Order: sequence, then structure tokens, then C-alpha cells
Amino acid sequence: MSATLVRNVKDTFIEKFKTEPLLIFSPGRINIIGEHTDYNDGFVFPAAVNKGIAAAIQKSDSDNSTAIALDLNSSIDFELDKLKPSKEGSWENYVFGVVAEIQNKNKIIGNFNIIFKGNIPGGAGMSSSAALENSVVFGLNEIFNLGLTKHEMILISQKAEHNYVGVKCGIMDQYASMFGIKENALHLDCRTIASKPYEIDFKEHQLMLINTNVKHSLSDSAYNDRRSACEAVSELLGIKALRDASEADLVTIKDKVTPANYQKALYVIQENERTLKAAKAIEENDLELLGSLIYQSHEGLSNQYHVSCDELDFLVDQAKQNKQVLGARMMGGGFGGCTINLVSKSEAKSFAKNASKAYKNKFKKDCSVYFIELSEGTHIVK
Repeated sequence: MSATLVRNVKDTFIEKFKTEPLLIFSPGRINIIGEHTDYNDGFVFPAAVNKGIAAAIQKSDSDNSTAIALDLNSSIDFELDKLKPSKEGSWENYVFGVVAEIQNKNKIIGNFNIIFKGNIPGGAGMSSSAALENSVVFGLNEIFNLGLTKHEMILISQKAEHNYVGVKCGIMDQYASMFGIKENALHLDCRTIASKPYEIDFKEHQLMLINTNVKHSLSDSAYNDRRSACEAVSELLGIKALRDASEADLVTIKDKVTPANYQKALYVIQENERTLKAAKAIEENDLELLGSLIYQSHEGLSNQYHVSCDELDFLVDQAKQNKQVLGARMMGGGFGGCTINLVSKSEAKSFAKNASKAYKNKFKKDCSVYFIELSEGTHIVK
């Protein structure tokens, strides 16, 4: 967590509203393995990280509420009883959505002011949206004594995204951001919404993200297409979700689906298995096995699920050429964003430098490198 970030929102809040705010920090997240398994009721392996959103929030005695996005230099005044989604892609929809969903639960809140600012790299697939939603619901729960549990809060954040932002996201992002534990990843069952924390001793290794700084426009339509393919296969198998299928089950309907959809379903079944194997590898401190599973995950995402892109594949190939990188894969929805790399601490900087140089030569653009640590979930900053 960045103390400068928190101080910045606090000072701005006091200057503007002449009152002491409650301070919240809500982290972004990474996902070690388990991609596109969440909406298949499967397992994922996310962790909260030390980058996120700092928010200053307090009750207001004026006739309306005010939200200010400091990074965007943008502010909006609104009335609590006249909320409706703003234009598509507007940051305020995350705030409005949370407020509306709290009100839908018959919880009474009054006017409030909120100022927030983040240090999550844009387009990195680290879920700044979930961090923002969680900071709003967590803050409102505190200042108005709503008595919401953390589980209720993340469901409010998720519904805000469904109903106000228009993204039918799973629960992983909100969950990891809310429940993160320092130095742990959470093995989350997306069906039961229960997780088991795994403390990870990275020993001489560390996690590093490389952002391609590209976002190919395919992502939204491709996401919906993958989702409906998975649902169609589940229906043919007579099961609730692909989480309930084995590879042997899939073979029984091979002639009823297109080869492309067969591969997509096979990927999900195998990726789900990999998250279970990854949990065991972490338990046994076997970083080599964890790295190998991470490479296999990318292989499946690229060649079976087809959600990678040239830039992501190139960065993973760079990792494979370096013996000091135990594993690398694309992270997030795909078609851009970051690769996550498990790399030895001694080699990390030179790997980052060489991969960045090769990337620039190949694509005539820069990639960005971030070193991250696994950290605590959404919390009040004292």
C-alpha cells in the first residue's frame, strides 16, 4: 500500500470538505492460475497485491453526494434517489452501482462525499474496478453502520458491475480484493464462494508482471462467445457447469460439438485440474512444479481457448528462453494486458530489461514491468 497515495486523498478531502474522512485501501489482484474457470463454477487462485485504490469517505450534510476521481481530475454530484447508469464506460457507474445495490437491500444511507485515487496500472487486468467497488461499499458500510458482512459486500460490488457497468463478471476479482491475506494466495471455489488461504514461500523467486500495453478490441465479444460455448457444452452433458465434467465425459459428446468448442471445454476442465495441482505444489513448496503448471496454463489459453495474442505469446516465449523464469502466462481476460512471471530475484531485473528490449524491437512499442507483493485485502487505514 502506498502511504503517499493515502495522504494525497486525505489532504484533498480535508481541503475540499473541511472534515476528517474515513480512509480505506482496497487492493487490485493478480491470479496465479485458473483463468476463465470462474464462470464455469471452477477454482481460481487469486491474491490481493500492494497496488490498489485509496479512498477518503465521510457523511455529508449537503443536499447531494459528491464523488471525485483524483487521477482523472473528474468529479460528479448526484442525488441518492435519482440514480441511473451514466454513459457507458464512465467511472461513476461503479460508484452509482454500489449505492443502488445497497439501497436494493433496503439499507438506508445518507449523502456522502468520496475522493479516490489509484496506482493500479491501467489495462493490466488487475481489477481496478473491483477495488473501486469494494472501497465504496466498505466505506459506506462503516460510516452508516450498515452491518453488512464482507460476503454481502462483494456480492453488492459484483451486482453493481452486472447492472450498472454491464459486465457479467464472476466473483473472483471482488473476492480477492476484499479477502486478500498478506503473503497468501486464495484457492477459491467459485461455486461455494469459499476459499482456503495458501501461504506462499517464494524463496529465491518473486512475481513480476509485464504489461503488453495493448488491448485488442476482440475482448468483450470473445468473452461472451467463450462463456456461451461453455454453457452449451454443459447443457449437452446435462450438468450445471463444466466444473462437474471430466475429460472422459467430454469425449462422450465429441461428435455433437465443433472441434473449436471441444477444445475450449477441454481447456476449462484441464485448467480447473491445474489449480488443484497448483495448490498441492504450493503446499509442498514445489516452485518448479508451480512454474510448469503456469506455463501449461498459457499453452491452453493460447492454443485451445484462443484468448491470447501475439504480444502475450511473445513475452511468454521470452520467459521460456530464460532458465531463471520458472513459469509465465497471460493473466486476465486476454487479447492484451499482462503476463505474470515467476522469476528468480537475482535475474528479475535483467530478464525484465532483455524482454522489454526484445518486445520493443518486435512490436515498436514499450511494455511495462511491475514488481508486486501479495498483500492484505480491503481495510481501514489508521
